[in-house]
Amino acid sequence: MSAVLRALPRPLSALIAALFLLAGTALFAPAAQADTSTTTGLDAVASALKDGPVYVDPRSTAQLPAGDADALAKKIRDAGKPVFVAVVPATDEFPRATVFRDLRTKVGIAGVYVIHRGDEFGAQADRRVMSADSVRNLVGAVQRSGGDATTQLNSFVDQADRQARGHEPDGWGGGDEAGVSATGLITGGAVVVAGGAGAYALHRRNKKKREARERAELDALRVVVDEDITAFGEELDRLDFSPSEPGADDAQRKDYEEALDAYEEAKAKMAAAAKPQDVTAVTAALDTGRFALATLAARRTGAPLPERRVPCFFDPRHGPSVQDVEWAPPGGPVRTVPACAADAARLADGEEPMSRTVQTADGRQPYWNAGPAYAPWAGGYFGGGMLPGLLVGTMLGSMMFSGPAYGASPGDPGAEGGDYSGSDFNSDDFGGGFGGGDGGGFGGFGDRGGFGGGDF
Repeated sequence: MSAVLRALPRPLSALIAALFLLAGTALFAPAAQADTSTTTGLDAVASALKDGPVYVDPRSTAQLPAGDADALAKKIRDAGKPVFVAVVPATDEFPRATVFRDLRTKVGIAGVYVIHRGDEFGAQADRRVMSADSVRNLVGAVQRSGGDATTQLNSFVDQADRQARGHEPDGWGGGDEAGVSATGLITGGAVVVAGGAGAYALHRRNKKKREARERAELDALRVVVDEDITAFGEELDRLDFSPSEPGADDAQRKDYEEALDAYEEAKAKMAAAAKPQDVTAVTAALDTGRFALATLAARRTGAPLPERRVPCFFDPRHGPSVQDVEWAPPGGPVRTVPACAADAARLADGEEPMSRTVQTADGRQPYWNAGPAYAPWAGGYFGGGMLPGLLVGTMLGSMMFSGPAYGASPGDPGAEGGDYSGSDFNSDDFGGGFGGGDGGGFGGFGDRGGFGGGDF
């Protein structure tokens, strides 16, 4: 056994050694010590959810029987999303006003938290995982559809597994699918130790599954980013600038050098990209380079120097925007977006802008309708909090505003779904609730009207 432990990663071998000690204590201790009462309360819920996606309080098993809990946990694990489900009684141990925030703090992992408390059903989520509007709308739809706890939880999870961003927590590599108590861990310690190699294999499998998912997302982004890099290289060629040409001054040479540096930086960062979030730094470099080119072009012709603005919303390859225009996506509300001169003129003439489209399963679509996979790409162009509300009502909107691609500089850590953050999260960004329109800890659901998927 010692040889097996030495072959495992240090954290895992330490865990198995601790479980072995606990198992030995439970097996050989006096009966009075071994007969431990079942732990309840938020601490028990949080401990179980670190090991698996579903926890059912012993007093609430009638609402979600063991077989249904196991099936629900398997569904969440198969989807690989950070969705946490707890079924608990309506007692003072789980205060209605603070149970979501307290549970999120104790679990410490960014995700979607679903609680069935007594006869009430609700959910909240970190905005970087699922927007507050999406959560509230989905909770309201589930409540109005009715049904028992099993029906409501499965209905919500079916949608949340498709909408949530991020990955399952690393800790879900072991433990019972419906959550296990401290007593269960002790009595099962010997089994875990005996299967130490198997636990390591499961840990490795989950890690490989997450890596495969990230590779697939990065491959999809690479096509779009390579097109952007190629287009920028062609702009450099069309400019036909030589640092030694007559009339060239130091300012022009500096602009040109900055554009070349941005081009090389974008190529190097894309070649080195290992995960989708790395793309944000690539498109940020391209944005910097395009502004340098626009500035150089103005200097050469004697035109006024351009204002430092975000790129054209409709297609960042158009370069820096020159004005804000009113625009609405099909079926969505009107909003103000930055546009290049050509697209602003098209809109003024009643024509459609020349929007950037990308390939999807449903054919080519504007990037804002292509889903959350493009959030890292858009984040490099529109991050830093410069465009609040720009994409509200689009598929990409909630991911732009809540994920690490938006509102953060390239390289900012920002825990995504499934990442551990402990108590370091903004409770104002942890949105949703139990519905019912009370506006308290269980949130509220207003009649907003209209359509727009889960985020409107």
